Amino acid sequence: MNTAIQEIERENRTAESSAGEGSFPPLPVGRSRPQTLLAVPIGACIALAIHYFVPKREPLDPTHYYPLLLWVILGLGVLGAALHPFFSGLRRWMRQMCPMFGAAAILVAIWELITSCLGLLPLPYFPGPEAVIASLVTDRALIFDSTWHSLFLLLSGYTLGTVIALITGVTIGWFPHARYWGMPLLKIVGPIPATAWIPLAMVVAPSALFSAIGLVALAVWFPVTMLTASGISNTRASYLDVARTLGAKQSYLIFRVAIPAALPNIFIGLFMGLGTSFLTLVVAETVGVKSGLGWYVSWAQGWAEYGKVYGALVIMAAFFSTIMTVLFKVRDRMLVWQKGVIKW
Repeated sequence: MNTAIQEIERENRTAESSAGEGSFPPLPVGRSRPQTLLAVPIGACIALAIHYFVPKREPLDPTHYYPLLLWVILGLGVLGAALHPFFSGLRRWMRQMCPMFGAAAILVAIWELITSCLGLLPLPYFPGPEAVIASLVTDRALIFDSTWHSLFLLLSGYTLGTVIALITGVTIGWFPHARYWGMPLLKIVGPIPATAWIPLAMVVAPSALFSAIGLVALAVWFPVTMLTASGISNTRASYLDVARTLGAKQSYLIFRVAIPAALPNIFIGLFMGLGTSFLTLVVAETVGVKSGLGWYVSWAQGWAEYGKVYGALVIMAAFFSTIMTVLFKVRDRMLVWQKGVIKW
């Protein structure tokens, strides 16, 4: 126990000294305060109290998945608070994430209070969390199949659009003649939302699957192309002059100097393209495609199953957040040389 306490004190001193040297941690890191470590158990207890002791205006779900989930969260929170002195990784993670998860549990409790208990929002458009959790569990097979199809469409269209955008962006950014003819095309075609091309895509594409992939690729193409071309054309002349002095050929200048220098701009375009591609995917799945999260939301809304609608929205949020996190990890690995120069 003394060794664990000494390690905690050492981490606290390290965090305080690094903060004084100009680093900016995501949250102020200091001693592990009890209110921070107990944020998750307290939030879960509040949610359980509201669920069991506040009268409901809608019938309870007989499966009881929602209270079971709250009990699991409570148990994990108590277990983490008990084990955190012995594991430095767990300690750092709890310092950062416990307030967020505790606030989320309280928000879910407020959600149940204003929907299932007080009835401040009309049914069936605003179901309580119990109905949403039950829909996620009972309809898990169809939701899994829809998520898998959405993942396939998104990755296929995103990969295709990124490859084409990198080729066109490098070409427009490096070659003056390509820039002369390509920039007007970008300015005319690029600002048009990809969803506006749905009627034409359904006619031209051989199937709804190919039309959805093409629309997602088009949504990615414009921001990645524009920012790649901007990064390539704004490569520092000193980098190119030094490489030319050392005898570098044009291919070396493009692939070993200009593209690495443009990577920060390229990743900005990739992040922007991911958001627009996900929006385009959801809209495209509501027209013609017979599977996917967008199709599932439209289908559930048609049957007034709003618990399933909100469950699908939860899956969408987790789905998009996971892909965004992976893209951040790739960016951190490829742009590790920017650490300390640009804060992220």
